[in-house]
Amino acid sequence: MKIRSLLEGRVNSALRKAGAPENSPALIQFASRAELGDYQANGAIAAARKSGLGSREFAEIVIENLELSDIAESVTATGPGFINIRLSNDWLCSQLGNMFQDERLGVKQSLTPETIVVDYSSPNLAKEMHVGHLRSSIIGDSVCRVLKFLGHNVIRQNHVGDWGTQFGMLIAYIDHIKDKENVNLSMMLADLEEFYRAAKKLFDADENFANTARQYVVQLQSGNAHCIEVWKHFIDVSLKHCEQIYEQLNIELSRKDVKPESSYQDDLSRVIEDLKSVDLLTESDGAQCVFLDEFKGKDDKLVPLIVKKSDGGYLYATTDLAAIRYRANTLKADRILYFVDTRQKLHLKQCFAVARQAGFVSDSCSLEHHAFGTMMGQDGKPFKTREGENIKLVELLKEGKRRALEVLIEKDVTQEEKRQEIADVVGIGAIKYADLSMNRISNYVFSWENMLSFEGNTASYLLYAFARIKSIFRKAGLDNSMLKMALIINEPAERSLAIKLLQFEDIIQTIAKECYPHILCTYLYELAGVFMHYYEACPVIKASEPTRTSRLKLCLLTANTMKCGLDLLGIKTIEQM
Repeated sequence: MKIRSLLEGRVNSALRKAGAPENSPALIQFASRAELGDYQANGAIAAARKSGLGSREFAEIVIENLELSDIAESVTATGPGFINIRLSNDWLCSQLGNMFQDERLGVKQSLTPETIVVDYSSPNLAKEMHVGHLRSSIIGDSVCRVLKFLGHNVIRQNHVGDWGTQFGMLIAYIDHIKDKENVNLSMMLADLEEFYRAAKKLFDADENFANTARQYVVQLQSGNAHCIEVWKHFIDVSLKHCEQIYEQLNIELSRKDVKPESSYQDDLSRVIEDLKSVDLLTESDGAQCVFLDEFKGKDDKLVPLIVKKSDGGYLYATTDLAAIRYRANTLKADRILYFVDTRQKLHLKQCFAVARQAGFVSDSCSLEHHAFGTMMGQDGKPFKTREGENIKLVELLKEGKRRALEVLIEKDVTQEEKRQEIADVVGIGAIKYADLSMNRISNYVFSWENMLSFEGNTASYLLYAFARIKSIFRKAGLDNSMLKMALIINEPAERSLAIKLLQFEDIIQTIAKECYPHILCTYLYELAGVFMHYYEACPVIKASEPTRTSRLKLCLLTANTMKCGLDLLGIKTIEQM
């Protein structure tokens, strides 16, 4: 139930009737003080200034015109003109009944579904995935899950780096090893990171090898059969590494979602020609650039977007422009979302502006960069090994499972034969949740101790809370026929839980619009806390009928909502710990 949208519509109508200007919003929010109401409308205060009346007086006029008798038991004005709305218990029960009978928990699918292209993960296939790829992968995946849940046509795009000068170096190194050692290609690429490091070391130390590598780049880009064959094998091995990571992280990316840099190669010359045809290209020091007035740096000088180097080579900007055009015109996107770290802010902003100026994308298509900060170590620096190397993601996940198992053994919270299975879920969930629970635009400090804690806003706490709720039903021996009985709300704790449950759809809609998964994490943590208070204050199993069944239904709704929410975050649940 979209309570906030319902109240916004009713309050907006009352504002108009009270004489407020058309651009006066209702400003609905959760009540700041529970004893005054459940929701609060603050729009009358600003609208009063435009009407010439006192804000409290104007709020009273709005209330006179506010039609909420069917859903609210009281509407009052307080302070300088806050309108406090207390929902009726009967209405809450009816909405909870609808939510209980709906496998979607009352969350309606969009009446106007959009085609939404989402660019996320995007590892460089020259190396194994490392911690720097974690945030894009899990934040993007969570938003995709939410958008798909709401009925939108979600097209995932894994824009992997599979082209460029480094691949000439890697192919040259493969041939270099084959000439000296009798090993097959799969054996050579067993450790991609080590292979890349060895190739780069030779490239930096041996000028002859470096020149050979540069020649391989030309041969690869010219379609040399041998280079293409080796390159394809290298890409296949690299993608298998990625797929293993995605499977462990429960990330919904597959081969069909891969749209690599190389797929745009044939379109890059056309991008240049099309930019030229609309007079956007300027030559600067031999390079082809686009200068737009809105991008200025120091001394008020224009900052260029370079699309072709002086040596004739293309850049990331050229590929990104080709990708935007493909997504907007071929995939027919209504929205294109980029989950790329905040350091690419200027680059993407320039690409978006140039794409619009060139007519590659229409004004109706929304281009959105949803940036994120950096995962930091305890020293306040980007999270790396002691040697300063990027940490392999596969090693991080392995460590998470190991540490989770140690915590489970220490706390003795689960059966011994199931510990490893549960540790895998808890360890991976802890890593993902620690990231997703933070505002994505912020940096955050990576801490094993905090993320594996069974206290506070952590995956461990939520997974344990969910398992505890499920245990209630094992003890209750619930008969399905009893679930048809009506819900009853008498106690304050029942009421608080009911209201929190009914906020679920508003939360989901907000994430779809703003792409901040931490909003859902906060909601789930608050829901778990409200439930714990409810369970302490309201006996469930020992209550007499019909209260017992009503309270069990609230328990089941809470469990289902938590499971659905965690699934939208890409976190698996455990029914017994």
